[in-house]
Amino acid sequence: MSLTHVNPPELGPPSGFSHAVVGSGRVVFLAGQTALSAEGVIVGEGVVEQFEIALTSLLTALRAAGGEPEHLASLTVFIVDMEDYKAHAREIGAVWRRLVGRTYPAMAGIGVSRLWDIEALVEIQGFAVLPD
Repeated sequence: MSLTHVNPPELGPPSGFSHAVVGSGRVVFLAGQTALSAEGVIVGEGVVEQFEIALTSLLTALRAAGGEPEHLASLTVFIVDMEDYKAHAREIGAVWRRLVGRTYPAMAGIGVSRLWDIEALVEIQGFAVLPD
């Protein structure tokens, strides 16, 4: 398995994402994760805590499939309140670095009007590439 992060200088320096990731190996598709507890209720006060819970759940699913954070190739973060998310970007970045490290997959942040569970503030979904 290999992942190569591609960040062409023509696109400007990425911050908190990679412009492209090239991978070879087994692909794992990761379902969207929110701050849903094992009891089936949304937990977490605020966007930072909910982001941490959602990312932890996504990483739990990835590990159950045999992967690790360094295998993440692409993620999409669905965000209910973009201004609130941006206002907490440093804190969210600190959560990312603590749980995943300093490498970023190809990423997108998409503003949405709401998620399946109305109390959810963010949802994270994506895919990873694992060794053959």
